[in-house]
Amino acid sequence: MNFSSKLLENAVNEFSRLPGIGQKTALRLVLHLLNQPASDVTKFSDALVKLKSDICYCTVCHNIADELICEICAAPKRDKGLICIVEDTRDVMAIENTNQFSGVYHVLGGLISPMDGVGPSDLNIDSLINRLRENDVQEIILALSATMEGDTTIFYLYKKLKDFNVQISTIARGISFGGELEYVDEVTLGRSIATRVPYERSIA
Repeated sequence: MNFSSKLLENAVNEFSRLPGIGQKTALRLVLHLLNQPASDVTKFSDALVKLKSDICYCTVCHNIADELICEICAAPKRDKGLICIVEDTRDVMAIENTNQFSGVYHVLGGLISPMDGVGPSDLNIDSLINRLRENDVQEIILALSATMEGDTTIFYLYKKLKDFNVQISTIARGISFGGELEYVDEVTLGRSIATRVPYERSIA
């Protein structure tokens, strides 16, 4: 792609580094910003800089937050005895949009994937074990994507958690194998949470 300006080319190259953004889309976004008032572009760039500099990760569940403890963990009406384990913040948002879950979360920060060099020690598993030891937890929901990596992580977690006095369940498989949790429609995801089953039964 030929550019009439080096500044334009640099901006397009930076936008095209974002996932799912090709050069044509990046060019369209950059040209759109050029047509906006300077104050709007400044507000946009300030939001990105502030996001990177001020963002926190909840010290309890590892969800993205504005404070050291996220709004969900701090909410007095949430059931602290019910923990839903998810891969990342996108899954928290997807489940919250169903309005079917009143417990709290634990964000692993990824899935076990030997092919990608990601092992159990790379995930937020030790802090999950500590939560179970230090709190009165009645149920753990394993809400991970229906992929090989998701199933591997679920099985590993089950082995780690089965000796605790806690019910371990997994979301119902209304979600096809290979499906990413964040892309499942809200109705299907909501039903999968509501009709969760004990993990032992899911592997029987």
